[in-house]
Amino acid sequence: MNDRQIPILDLSPQYQSIKSEIYAAIDRVLESGQFIMGQDVKAFEQETAKYLGVKYAIAVNSGTDALIIGLRALGIGAGDEVITTPFSFFATAESISNVGAKPVFVDIDARTFNIDPAKIVEKISDRTKAIMPVHLYGNPAAMAQIIDIAQAHNLKVIEDCAQSFGAKYYGHCSNCGDACAESTRSAIAGKMVGAIGDVGAFSFFPSKNLGAYGDGGLIATNDETVAELAKMLRVHGAKKKYHNEILGYNSRLDTLQAAILRVKLPYIDQWNQGRSFVAKTYNQLLADIADIITPELADGHVFHQYTIRVLNGKRDQLASFLAASGINTMIYYPVPQDRLPIYAGQYALNPVSDELSDQVLSLPIWAELSYENIEFIANKIRSCLQGA
Repeated sequence: MNDRQIPILDLSPQYQSIKSEIYAAIDRVLESGQFIMGQDVKAFEQETAKYLGVKYAIAVNSGTDALIIGLRALGIGAGDEVITTPFSFFATAESISNVGAKPVFVDIDARTFNIDPAKIVEKISDRTKAIMPVHLYGNPAAMAQIIDIAQAHNLKVIEDCAQSFGAKYYGHCSNCGDACAESTRSAIAGKMVGAIGDVGAFSFFPSKNLGAYGDGGLIATNDETVAELAKMLRVHGAKKKYHNEILGYNSRLDTLQAAILRVKLPYIDQWNQGRSFVAKTYNQLLADIADIITPELADGHVFHQYTIRVLNGKRDQLASFLAASGINTMIYYPVPQDRLPIYAGQYALNPVSDELSDQVLSLPIWAELSYENIEFIANKIRSCLQGA
């Protein structure tokens, strides 16, 4: 029995550092008696819009709803196609299917785990209406190339930012490929993800870099028409109460969650820097170990997950060894979206995505993870794979 136990994520150090502020925020809401769409929701939307550099931020009750409402606000629906990545959590494709459109999967770049822009154009059809890149694990997708393709084909872009709050796009060639248009890259370099496309959709699930103490989500946009439609859709399709104009949803962010997120928002850059430091430390300690490939340290990457590739069929062996050593790991994702039972048999192979689903292993990461524990994890990986 191993005495040391290292979870995949430990939120307790973060909570202890802001505990008094959290208590004060919760007490403020309880005293107000406004638990749905209260003042803290409005304030959080304003503060988040300013942080992201967008005109409008619309709070909703989950990242999944942010995608669904974002798609509908862009006019995506029955008979349309939306190009996206097979290598993501099901909410990505599910949101497309739930608005009546068809997800069209484009394989990924093995370096970034994100959609490969060089393979997008061949999947565009007369029915294609949008591209939905995912900034997986907190690593910005190849937005310059994606924006160029979208503009050339009159497509909308909705960014799935569920794992990437606070990430910035810089567009170095290691991140987006040599063919990336220099003018577009220069125009959007330094922008926050979610502020580049027509819509950005964020999740505040508790494990996210900016996490609530329950579910939560946000839609970001610079388009007033999209923003107004999103505001209607989140409250049963009404601009005015009891005057419903379209079919909508009950998708309001709780005031308590907004108040908690307001406490956390000023710390997000500090916490993301901590995650980046952990990732750099991992990369240094794992650099000379055979049979693994460490993730790239791209500028702007906020490392929601630190995910290695374990080669030569050794992933499951390593995961079991680490578990026996008290180290919790996760596989994000063991089955690509296009291989899930709901879509089985409907799509051609995406070989890179399929290969990586058998290789990826996410290691523990949070801003306060100690060097001692990182070194312990690295040594256990070395012991398993090198027998040292």
